[in-house]
Amino acid sequence: MKALHHKLWRDFWQLRGQSLAIALVVVGGIATMVMAVTNHQALSDTRARFYETYRFADVFAQLKRAPLPLLHEVRTLPGVAQVQARIVAGVNLEVDGYDQAVTAQVVSLPEPGDDDLNQIYLREGRLPERAWEVVVGEAFAQAHGLHPGDGLTAIVNGRRQRLTLSGVGLSPEFIYQIRAGDVFPDFERFAIVWMQREALASVFDLDGAFNQLSIRLQPDAPAHQVIDPLDRLLKPYGGLGAHDRDLQMSHRFLDEELKQLNTMARLFSGIFLGVSAFLLSVVISRLIGTQREQIAVLKAFGYSRWEVGLHYAQLVLLMVGVGVLPGLALGAWMGRGMADLYMRFYRFPFLEWSVEPMVWAMAVGFAVAAAGLGTAQGLLRAFRLSPAEAMRPEAPAVYRRTLTERMGAGQLLDAAARMVVRNLERRPLRSLMSIVGMGMACGILVMSNLQRDAIEEMIAVQFGLAQRDDLTVTLAEPASARAINELRSIPGVQSVEGFRASAVKLRNGHRSYSTALQGLSESADLKRVLDASLQPVRVPAEGLLLTDYLAELLAVRPGDLLDVEFLDGRRETLQLPLAATVTEYLGVGAYTDRRWLNRLRQDGDLVSGAWLKVPAESRPAVVSALRERPRIVAVSDRNASIASFRDTMAENILTFTLIATLMAASMAAGVVYNAARITLAERSRDLASLRILGYTRREVRALLLGELGTLTLLALVPGFAMGYGMSALLVWGMQSDLYRIPLVLLPSGFAMAGAVLLVAAGLSAWLVLRRLDQLDLVAVLKTRE
Repeated sequence: MKALHHKLWRDFWQLRGQSLAIALVVVGGIATMVMAVTNHQALSDTRARFYETYRFADVFAQLKRAPLPLLHEVRTLPGVAQVQARIVAGVNLEVDGYDQAVTAQVVSLPEPGDDDLNQIYLREGRLPERAWEVVVGEAFAQAHGLHPGDGLTAIVNGRRQRLTLSGVGLSPEFIYQIRAGDVFPDFERFAIVWMQREALASVFDLDGAFNQLSIRLQPDAPAHQVIDPLDRLLKPYGGLGAHDRDLQMSHRFLDEELKQLNTMARLFSGIFLGVSAFLLSVVISRLIGTQREQIAVLKAFGYSRWEVGLHYAQLVLLMVGVGVLPGLALGAWMGRGMADLYMRFYRFPFLEWSVEPMVWAMAVGFAVAAAGLGTAQGLLRAFRLSPAEAMRPEAPAVYRRTLTERMGAGQLLDAAARMVVRNLERRPLRSLMSIVGMGMACGILVMSNLQRDAIEEMIAVQFGLAQRDDLTVTLAEPASARAINELRSIPGVQSVEGFRASAVKLRNGHRSYSTALQGLSESADLKRVLDASLQPVRVPAEGLLLTDYLAELLAVRPGDLLDVEFLDGRRETLQLPLAATVTEYLGVGAYTDRRWLNRLRQDGDLVSGAWLKVPAESRPAVVSALRERPRIVAVSDRNASIASFRDTMAENILTFTLIATLMAASMAAGVVYNAARITLAERSRDLASLRILGYTRREVRALLLGELGTLTLLALVPGFAMGYGMSALLVWGMQSDLYRIPLVLLPSGFAMAGAVLLVAAGLSAWLVLRRLDQLDLVAVLKTRE
């Protein structure tokens, strides 16, 4: 082994504590990156394979009713490869032994000879062979313990029909199984059901007709090439507007998750990379400064500057390399665990998860980047240092009165405190970077609480302030407002508010957005719209209310006119004024007064559904009574859905918070420990001198702890600010028309972040104090200047 190799391992062993601290930060960065990248890749690859294998459609269109012969015209449209006509309808279900409201989306299966898109992956059983046999979505089947051979009861047009499960399946169309209008999945109360077309057509009077199209495009055919002529073709048949995968609900939610993983990989990896680079910079700069004489001797004995520079570069790579394999292993373990959690929400038949060679390369690249960024200047110093210059001691630091002393505050401090302040102020850059490093760790801890606090705020605002009903009733067709009195007469119902909903396309110039225009009661209380301060807004007698995010998408302000194209009824297009904007966290919406909307539609005083206030003890009986009404196609219990969501999300939130806490704690410990070790190494002679002069062990400890404690306390406020800033950046990057995460950070989150940082600092200080107690005073005082 060469002499330089002996020196390399000796230096590494002497720096083992600091190397371990740096490795911990590198492990955290690599693990976070690997976890996010592998899950992003796994979800993307699995989705792509599932889509291709089970023929997920490219374009979708919902309509009122069209004859099957119309398919011949659809197939002739440029860019169309395959077309599947289906019947899709909503029904209420009864599950044996379960008394809560359950709704289902029933989808017809293709008949022999039809193009087969959005195919079913059978997890159990077989496809239906008889009229009332069905395949049920896996999530719902698991929630209720259903298997092939079990039965369900569907309530259609007020009549009960017994269904028999022939199978349990999955489809690329429902990877994220969610009810229309919801944001959270509710596997207990919402089901996907597939059954034969003939039986479904007879029930909904769609013999020889269809109400939904799925289209597969030819390779490289743009979606808009098909969507525009398809909309014109379906307009006479009540077409609600065709769209591509980007607006397909399941696909959209999965896309948002992939964006979040990408954001997390970049943000967290960048933070860990910066902190690793800082720690390496401090350690290597000090090492080269203390080994000036050794560098001079090596160069004087014939070692080239390249060999000396390479020696220190190898030491740097060894220090960061220690964290690469553990980081990969930890990242793979966390990634696999997160993937298993994802599988509870995103229903794939399989998961293509692995750590690809590209991920290994990224991990090595992360380590090399941290090493290069942090030590380039120090290595250049060692490379350029001439033997004659290196043999001379380094120029002493410039000692002068500190800013604190010049301001007169020094007189208020005792001798020990003045020593601490002087040491911190005379190395301002190092002190600042230590504060920034600990602040980043504190910031990550603050940000880790955003998910929990924001979700609770979203639920509180959406279902506590805005939507305050207990049950939502949806009618098959708009009905006379007299239906409100009928619902109010059901025993147990305390209050009822009807609403009118019309499918519309809002336009402002070249900007457009398809949504539902909801007509509310002027004095609505069960469904309220809120302003930016989350205060209820009275629905104006005329004019539109738009969610503020939707108003930004359409580039309109209160007072502007919007083109509103109604997609049902007479399909008229009107210019309507925007009265004001409102705030919502879940989805986007357009609202107006129900009476004004009915006057605009000129089809009578109608309602599309109602919100009901029902005490908890009366809900089972009310739900049972509502199921008997033939015009009611869906009954949803918001309170039960929220409880189910909280139960489902609890483990996810706990896992994310735990990972972020461990990563941030390792970062904080690494920064504090390195700061303490470098301070001890640089001031060991001073501390030993103080001991010889009569300072007690406790007083010397106080000097070291005072410096560490000051750095830690100074990092708290910047850390809180960084956490707030990173949270704001994350919130801004995750905004979409599906949901907007509010920037909510509770005091408990800041307290937890500060406590973890202080504990990490305390543990690091304890380790350094052990080294201080082992200091050989005589050997230190013999150290050569």
